[in-house]
Amino acid sequence: MRIVVAGYGPAAHRLVETLADRGFDGTITVLGEEPRAAYDRVALTSYLSGPPGTGGEALAYPAPSGPVAVRLGDRVASIDRARRTVTTEAGHDEPYDVLVLATGSAPFVPPVPGAGRAFVYRTIEDLDAIREASAHATSGVVVGGGLLGLEAADALRGLGLSTHVVEMGGWLMPRQVDEGGGAVLRGHVERLGLVVHTGTGLDRIEDDRVILADGTVIDAGVVVFSAGVRPRDELARRAGLPVGERGGVVVDEGMRTADPAIYAVGECALVGGMVYGLVGPCFTMAEVAADRMLGGSAQFTGADLSAKLKLLGVDVASFGQLSGALDVTYMDPVGGVYKKLFISDDARTLLGGICVGDATPYSLLRPLVGRELTAQPSELLFAGTGSAAVAGADFPDDAQVCSCNNVTKGRISAAIAELGLTDVAGVKKCTRAGTSCGSCVPALVSILASEGVAPGKAPCEHFDHSRAELFDIVRVRGITTFSRLVGEHGRGRGCDVCKPVVASILASLNGGHVLEGERAALQDTNDHFLANIQKNGTYSVVPRIPGGEITPEKLIVIGEVARDFGLYTKITGGQRIDLFGARVEELPKIWKRLVDAGFESGHAYGKALRTVKSCVGSTWCRYGVQDAVGMAIALELRYRGLRSPHKIKAAVSGCARECAEARSKDFGLIATENGWNLYVGGNGGFRPRHADLLASDLSDDELIRAVDRFLMFYIRTADRLQRTAAWVQDIGLDYLRDVIVGDSLGICADLDAGMERHVGGYFDEWRATVEDPEKLRRFVSFVNAPGTPDPSIVFETERDQIKPVLMEVTRR
Repeated sequence: MRIVVAGYGPAAHRLVETLADRGFDGTITVLGEEPRAAYDRVALTSYLSGPPGTGGEALAYPAPSGPVAVRLGDRVASIDRARRTVTTEAGHDEPYDVLVLATGSAPFVPPVPGAGRAFVYRTIEDLDAIREASAHATSGVVVGGGLLGLEAADALRGLGLSTHVVEMGGWLMPRQVDEGGGAVLRGHVERLGLVVHTGTGLDRIEDDRVILADGTVIDAGVVVFSAGVRPRDELARRAGLPVGERGGVVVDEGMRTADPAIYAVGECALVGGMVYGLVGPCFTMAEVAADRMLGGSAQFTGADLSAKLKLLGVDVASFGQLSGALDVTYMDPVGGVYKKLFISDDARTLLGGICVGDATPYSLLRPLVGRELTAQPSELLFAGTGSAAVAGADFPDDAQVCSCNNVTKGRISAAIAELGLTDVAGVKKCTRAGTSCGSCVPALVSILASEGVAPGKAPCEHFDHSRAELFDIVRVRGITTFSRLVGEHGRGRGCDVCKPVVASILASLNGGHVLEGERAALQDTNDHFLANIQKNGTYSVVPRIPGGEITPEKLIVIGEVARDFGLYTKITGGQRIDLFGARVEELPKIWKRLVDAGFESGHAYGKALRTVKSCVGSTWCRYGVQDAVGMAIALELRYRGLRSPHKIKAAVSGCARECAEARSKDFGLIATENGWNLYVGGNGGFRPRHADLLASDLSDDELIRAVDRFLMFYIRTADRLQRTAAWVQDIGLDYLRDVIVGDSLGICADLDAGMERHVGGYFDEWRATVEDPEKLRRFVSFVNAPGTPDPSIVFETERDQIKPVLMEVTRR
């Protein structure tokens, strides 16, 4: 059998891969239009996060095996059904016994004046063109507020453009969420700096601006259309094959057209009256067609249209039916969370759901659609968030865990048992579950645990190494970028778990600004703006006050800044002054005032040294035996900006009365008549722990050397988000003492040198930001009106200070 495939996108690749896996012994010729082999379009946006000129190799699917010939850059132009031959644009004739149309879809371009100046968001070449144009622009507009439109908007934002989203519907993602979910989503998106226009369309595009149907004029150096797609069925039309009224090659449940020798799969196919634009149904079509070619009887009977989106920390998901006789809703407008489940009229069957702001329940509830509820609906709203309502182990064997690749729980469990799989990466490789959108990975972890597989030390499925091992790889090999690390020692493109881990490692070893180049995209939410986001979308500003010592002049400056910007002020437990209520566009102005007065970042937003608290010590207190304030200031200035696996807090007490509460800190000093006692591994918080005595009666120099080594050894060897308390308990106090005091591993000189590099390379992130116009561009609420406050941020007065006006949380 000679099979010819017209088109080489994801569906075509899955067809060829399935035929090869099932032992097809004929020949396959793939004729692709693009100049490159099939690649993962789901992850297309990640292509822009790498440096220009790196190509799309990271997105490429594995090369097909078996008797497959692939010819790229040569589109099929016509079909001669009588002769069973296709002719390409280059004039090549290719005979077939079976022809598969996998021509995909084309972006819809609205018929408006000036549309030829806009870009579309479909291929790597499209993204290259967008990147090139963005280098000469400052603002952009995305027409279309659906799933792909928000991906495109995120891409423009990542390229440094002030970005607007225009959606004709009444709210964002109208096909995936309802009006309530759309409102919450809009709040998230606008807090990220994007401007949203809903309920209006595009009227025309002019030079460097667009005009909306409601008359709004927007400056736009780059315009991107992402307003849906249309099936590419022109080959079928010219060949006389039936197509749908609104497009799409008509096929039966076996993916066969009216011509028994021609199949159609993917986004060009019209099956059961529908054209599917999600990767999961397209993969299923390809598998059904392959089965039919090999003599099987598989049928395409519909598909799961569930979707999950995560952009810059905003979770959106929908699954199953988005309507039902009954619904259960949880809404927290302050926290930006909206969840709704749709239930059958007898309150026994889960029909579908919507999640915005927290999609944790998605991977555990989607496989249960159409099945009897395992718990109260109100409990299911919080599945996966610590609730025991449902877990992957509870799925029946026929429940579809991975809708993208049609993988059931039974198949995953069987693979774990039969092949001895021990991690998510192994499950992915052997079953394909989790290899497309990745939203089912939490369920895979749960199923592994239910099969008795202990979780590994790797931060996520993109690396096989623990954080400590990654630290050593970066240090020994001199790696300075995430893309190189994941390319040489990992897989895929990374995720929200491993990127911040690597960002911390790079900052610890290589220094540099956390918002510089590729690193900016790796940071946690707070690090993106060098400030802590609060529950109403404003930020807090915490200047460093080493040791808690401050002059009257500096106190006055803080008071003046708080007064002039209308901020709430609070003295913290770490002897600092926290300024709350700053809007994102105000942050650089506040920093500038503080920096000019001699303040610097207190790193309250980062996994780094926070404070070194102190009592007044021997300088003022009649019980003090050492200069606690002087030592606290010296330590805080030495370790400021030191990035670590988790936040670090310290304290210095000038005598045994322990007024600074040093034993509740990651490291604490208590003065003695002969010097300092050093305690390590304590913390307050959720599980308070007293620190352990590491060394006694240390001189100032001995103390600083011991703390240097303690911190550097912790940074090198601790797990992701592991506090020093848990770390000390894991490795043992005696072992720690042997390493950093007795030098049992012979690494103390290296630890000392590492700390000296940190001290010598320190710079203030706030000052570096306010002096860099490029970095300042990210600090806006509304890009078309930078000085306009966000109207959703409202305050009231209490005890002569502002506090957020909290909307009433409704639960139904």
